[in-house]
Amino acid sequence: MNRMVTSALVVGAGMAAFNYMQRNNMIDKRQMKRMRKRMTKVLF
Repeated sequence: MNRMVTSALVVGAGMAAFNYMQRNNMIDKRQMKRMRKRMTKVLF
């Protein structure tokens, strides 16, 4: 249960950073895919 809450917080922070970077075009598509893969690996 506690782990689920932690991962939810991590995902929330990750998504916020994601949207922020996307808006500012700080990262390109290839890096985004890599980051998304890493995020899913952390979760599951």
